[in-house]
Amino acid sequence: QVQLVESGGGLVEAGGSLRLSCAASGSAVNINAMAWYRQAPGKQRGLVASISSGGDTNYADSVKGRFTISRDNTKNTMYLQMNSLKPEDTATYYCKVDYTAVRGPIYRYLEVWGQGTLVTVSS
Repeated sequence: QVQLVESGGGLVEAGGSLRLSCAASGSAVNINAMAWYRQAPGKQRGLVASISSGGDTNYADSVKGRFTISRDNTKNTMYLQMNSLKPEDTATYYCKVDYTAVRGPIYRYLEVWGQGTLVTVSS
């Protein structure tokens, strides 16, 4: 099993920056794709950015040019650098990790979600 610990949320003024972190831990697993999602009050959860194990990235149109996703495979940690924040970025941000659990000859493809971290951008 994989456990995730998120950190870095908080309150920031519009135009400011925050950096979110998501650290994955677990034994006998291979971390695959990692992603950030967000959910604002009354709205559905949606993809913010994703990054493959090889470093390929994908962004929602609303954050392109402002947010940067990255990962440190040596630490199994993913980051989201958020610049030029807007009030509409206010949401709970969740990390999601896809991983492979290995037990002998058996491979299981699983996913796990973080507990969420609140980002509030004031106008």
